[in-house]
Amino acid sequence: MTVLERYFASEIIRSVLFALLAFLSLFAFFDLMGELQEVGHNGYMIQHAMLFVLLGMPGYVYELMPIATLIGTIFTLAQLAARSEFTIMRVSSLSTVMAAKILAKIGVLFMLVTLLFGELLAPKSSELAEKVRLQAQGASVSQQFRSGLWTKDQIRADGVTGAIVGTRFFNAQTITPAGRLEGVRLYELDNEFHLARIVTARTGDYLGKNTWQLNGVTETSFADGRVQREITAPLVLRNLPKESLVSEITPEILSVLFSDPDRMSAYDLLAYTRHLKANNQRTERYEIAFWKKLIYPLSVFVMMAMALPFAYLHFRAGGVSLKIFTGIMIGVSFLLVNNLFAHLGLLNTWSPFLTATLPSLFFLAIAAGTLNMVDRHR
Repeated sequence: MTVLERYFASEIIRSVLFALLAFLSLFAFFDLMGELQEVGHNGYMIQHAMLFVLLGMPGYVYELMPIATLIGTIFTLAQLAARSEFTIMRVSSLSTVMAAKILAKIGVLFMLVTLLFGELLAPKSSELAEKVRLQAQGASVSQQFRSGLWTKDQIRADGVTGAIVGTRFFNAQTITPAGRLEGVRLYELDNEFHLARIVTARTGDYLGKNTWQLNGVTETSFADGRVQREITAPLVLRNLPKESLVSEITPEILSVLFSDPDRMSAYDLLAYTRHLKANNQRTERYEIAFWKKLIYPLSVFVMMAMALPFAYLHFRAGGVSLKIFTGIMIGVSFLLVNNLFAHLGLLNTWSPFLTATLPSLFFLAIAAGTLNMVDRHR
């Protein structure tokens, strides 16, 4: 790394960290104000609210990193232009292409940080934040349906790898913060979609390796393997204290049902999308979220490309504060367009890859056009 690259890197990193810290402080304040109305109810105290807000910060780091990169880069370049340093660099043979390469090298660091928070820290911290809140309130997780949580998997002859011999509908009234299922009901159908078995259990605990232990089990089986059309179909009723269940459904898949796809990791999104496809369920929402997760870290480079033209604007054409305000508006616009395309893609069944990519390509085209314009008139 040359002296010039180190100088750019140190100035931009300092500015980006300052902008990111300012945004995080602002969002933490608003989130804490929102949590205060819950403080004092059901054992939820101020320390729980503060911990909940703190655990939400990695998610904001992931979401705000491109905007912070844009604002920090604009501030640095505007400062260099105001002090005529950038003019001296240009006179010393710093071309637009060279400046773009320097920013791209610095952008790799911010991309890796964004990827780290989006894939590792934010999903785990968001999940932990919800557990903290639920445990403090003594509450349990449930779907918005009155009947609880519903999902579906396939019954295989040999665990989770054999031939498909049926379909299972999986229902649980509630899920505790510790991951225990309460009020479990299973409806198993054969390949001809005849009801073959009904299982109810008081609780269910995950043992690992796709195995659940059901407690307080009542099992209703049909003697010939399916429900007869006649009312006199023979039944076998058994009451068991415990029973093992091998299923594709895992706590990770169940947690997806309550998670915001934008806060999930790409790995979890890919695994859940495969599960939905295997069970012939709609996957568009999770596919869009998956591609957004892959594309979003690359938006750091788009934001730095958007910032580069500001270096060619002389300080008399607008103060640093005006340039920063413009950068904030560009960053907010990028987030709005990104979210807008996600909803439009879901409604119009657009290609998930194009839905996630088009906003970045749109802003990259604007950046390239603006940079070409200022470069021709410099």
